[in-house]
Amino acid sequence: MNEKEISLAVIKRLPRYYRYLGELMENDVVRISSKELSERMKVTASQIRQDLNNFGGFGQQGYGYNVEYLYTEIGKILGLDRRYNVVIVGAGNLGQALANYTDFEKRGFMVTGLFDVNPRLIGMTIRGIEVRLVDELEEFVKSHNVDIAALTLPKAKAPGVAADLVKWGVRGIWNFAPTDLNLPSDIVVENVHLAESLMRVSYNLKNREWEHEI
Repeated sequence: MNEKEISLAVIKRLPRYYRYLGELMENDVVRISSKELSERMKVTASQIRQDLNNFGGFGQQGYGYNVEYLYTEIGKILGLDRRYNVVIVGAGNLGQALANYTDFEKRGFMVTGLFDVNPRLIGMTIRGIEVRLVDELEEFVKSHNVDIAALTLPKAKAPGVAADLVKWGVRGIWNFAPTDLNLPSDIVVENVHLAESLMRVSYNLKNREWEHEI
């Protein structure tokens, strides 16, 4: 099936399947049924079967799913069977936290460069990667085959930096700046709005408190 025909909701669930299957492998689970997986993930068994049928199914009636095989296949669907070179633009607290997160490397996302404008951060080394001036970003991107740029920048700076990165050949933007980026349709943009996520927590807390008052 053509990738464009897969719904966004299914695509958003794939990383969850991958994470849960990885945990099952760590616990030496060899096979699992859709019912057992649904109980762990709080997704209906029929939804799991429908999701996986978009990509071929992978299960056997009366057996369920081979955990390692399904984990590997979903990894391929997610593109995790290749390496991605990543740069982080903005080496403040959030940028440093991303650079220090070792699980990215396990998934094939290799942080190869860190950039900032703050003179106090230039020359700092984070897990063996030296923070460079943003002025060096263009040359670095063009010479290191950068696939993805993570932006941990102020709102006003992000659109201009993103446009430059696209012009220099970057095709994936992981945007933590509190703004939506207007980029060409062939550029993959994932916006991570931390404040909005926290507001959703606030909303759910408020409504649960309201329910308890009734």
